[in-house]
Amino acid sequence: MKSYAARRAALMAQMKAKGGGVAIIPTAPEVMRNRDADYPYRHDSYFYYLSGFTEPEAVIVLVAGKTNQAILFCREKNLEREIWDGYRFGPDAARETFGFDAAYSISALDTEVPKLVADAPALFYALGSDAKLDRQVQAWLQTVRMQARAGITAPSAVHDVHVLLDEMRLFKDAEEVAIMKRAATISADAHRRAMQASRPGLREYHLEAELLHEFRRQGSQFPAYGSIVATGANACVLHYRASDALLKDGDLVLIDAGCEMDSYASDITRTFPANGKFSGPQKALYEIVLAAQHAAIAETRPGKRFMDGHDAAVRVLAQGMLDTGLLDKNKVGSLEDVIEKGAYRQFYMHRTGHWLGMDVHDVGEYRDLVGSGEERPWRALEPGMMLTIEPGIYVRPEPGVPEQFWNIGIRIEDDALVTDNGCEIITESAPKTIEEIEAVMKH
Repeated sequence: MKSYAARRAALMAQMKAKGGGVAIIPTAPEVMRNRDADYPYRHDSYFYYLSGFTEPEAVIVLVAGKTNQAILFCREKNLEREIWDGYRFGPDAARETFGFDAAYSISALDTEVPKLVADAPALFYALGSDAKLDRQVQAWLQTVRMQARAGITAPSAVHDVHVLLDEMRLFKDAEEVAIMKRAATISADAHRRAMQASRPGLREYHLEAELLHEFRRQGSQFPAYGSIVATGANACVLHYRASDALLKDGDLVLIDAGCEMDSYASDITRTFPANGKFSGPQKALYEIVLAAQHAAIAETRPGKRFMDGHDAAVRVLAQGMLDTGLLDKNKVGSLEDVIEKGAYRQFYMHRTGHWLGMDVHDVGEYRDLVGSGEERPWRALEPGMMLTIEPGIYVRPEPGVPEQFWNIGIRIEDDALVTDNGCEIITESAPKTIEEIEAVMKH
């Protein structure tokens, strides 16, 4: 509870630095899957970051002025609905449990928020994130404007509260790191389990089931994202979802999967042979991708720019493409030519990482906060940042590409915490070298 209250206080301090005002942060709505059935509910990350409160139909209102006030609007206690849907805190218990200064029924929003917004210098709200709440906010502002003859004014400025929260969420505290390490360990165990279960004749969904079993067995609440389990040519589809394709002898399997633990994501990719033994061409490309990841990890430390790791990985990948004949030197030229012209993108078309946190593609600026557009330099890494490192090679059948590499897709992804002296790979326990993978897969 202390960390949530501290985050609210930190946000209000930033609001005061901009002249003060009122912030409105809603949780996520419930979403119907089909008749009489909802999708499993998952709260909004911004809302949870400030509250720790997981019930739907809730809004945080923060007032930053001469005195600060943190207010929660949530569902009333309803013993009849609790029989069907489970326990509800209600405003009184929620206020006490989660450390708010005040709490009201969610039905009181239209009554209470205009009072709080009146005479506030600014509104801190993420316009466009919730169409229904946007309309309510507009109505609240109109209610305040109609009191102009009484000398009451509406906020004269609107700031995107997500911009302030994004910068806060980019840096993980010790509690967040501990949760993410637990998620990483569970996910690493799940990858190991899938490798050990793999054999020709199974289908992709069989391995997905192994992942999901291990996630839940160890207490994870959800997968952090839809698991990618791709065998053979499917591994060359970057966002392929686990389906019913058959694992064939001699094919690789690419699994990109991670669990969510207490609202924090993990994100691991491993690639391994369905039969437990890499072929020569598979080994050749795998070693290139692994070397590229090592190069990127070496560039993941304080003071280095976000793209330095990507650039280091690209050099290794591009050289490997030339060495193996994936790229014809006579056509594409030297290593520098390949990089300058982007010829490597035929086989490697994505960046080498992204921020990781409460969302698998987490919030936070990738470029410096000063300047504009692409002229802003890439952001320097700092301790407390968490990011993925995930180079790959994806070879589709194309004229001029050596046939022994066709339909090989390889990605190796780990989660890295930037530390004072470098980075810590928190997913390292997932088997990664050829020797480790083949040893784990011996039946």
